[in-house]
Amino acid sequence: MKKTVYLVDDELLALEELKVLLLPFEDLEIVGFSDRVDKAISECNALKPDLIFLDINMPGKDGFEFLESLEDVREVIFVTAYDQFAIKAFEVNALDYLLKPLNPNRLADAIHRFRFRVQTLENPSEKRLSADKKIFIKDGEKCHFVPISKIYLLESVGNYVRVFYENQQPLLHKSLSYLEQKLPADLFFRANRQYMFNLDFISQIEPYFNSTLLIVMKSGHKIDLSQRQSVKFREITGV
Repeated sequence: MKKTVYLVDDELLALEELKVLLLPFEDLEIVGFSDRVDKAISECNALKPDLIFLDINMPGKDGFEFLESLEDVREVIFVTAYDQFAIKAFEVNALDYLLKPLNPNRLADAIHRFRFRVQTLENPSEKRLSADKKIFIKDGEKCHFVPISKIYLLESVGNYVRVFYENQQPLLHKSLSYLEQKLPADLFFRANRQYMFNLDFISQIEPYFNSTLLIVMKSGHKIDLSQRQSVKFREITGV
């Protein structure tokens, strides 16, 4: 089954070049493209593509603001002429960061990473873990055997996830999307691209802007849910 792709760039020539470079990848289907940010936001929210190729410097909204405007984001590859945004790109858990002019070999590498990520999520080698299990984390020279039930918060940090449990915060070299597929679905809730939290460690649930919710954890962390995730949270918890 083909994976859907959407292209966003304020330069029409850049869009045409990318469309040509993607032609050899027959498992990818370009379902839309736009040089206008507002149109791209509307179409991505409707189409929910598996992968977005996204420019960063655009009039009106930059690439990061564009992502914040989407209801749901799966995978993102940034394509830009500027390298100073690389760190921030990986902070929002982008799959890759390609510099213009595009190098076909680097593009192929990025597509390979996308395929691997999809395969990992769609065909997990192990079943979902139960709350009474432990996960092993090697963080630098330290090793942690972490009881899943004691993890209260997971934070995406580039290509890592910071795991909060007791008074520890080790880094795990996995993506938040991967952990979402592995951890107990009845215990952990994916708040947004950055956070996933343990329902047992919620201290308060407060009404927020435009019918959204603010989750206050026992640790003091405050996590705001989008309208979409607020609806999902209410459905799951009956709040």
